Amino acid sequence: MLRLSFALAALVASTGIANAQDAEAGGEGGATQSTMARLLADGYEIKGTAQASSRYIVFMQKDKTAYACQFVTVTTTRCGLITE
Repeated sequence: MLRLSFALAALVASTGIANAQDAEAGGEGGATQSTMARLLADGYEIKGTAQASSRYIVFMQKDKTAYACQFVTVTTTRCGLITE
């Protein structure tokens, strides 16, 4: 649990970095793909976490839309739409 707290703290500290990386990639973040930083900025809330091998999965929800976000590195996440 301590490692998860550290990872989430690092993510919050690196929100600007993640947004800059996304902007450099030229992606606008389609309807089914996003980053955790963008979802947090859009008002999504963390609803749960799970550990899959050496990576963490964070489940986020806003209204009836939910995403699962995987930590690729400490500062990079990849999120996919799981419900609409």
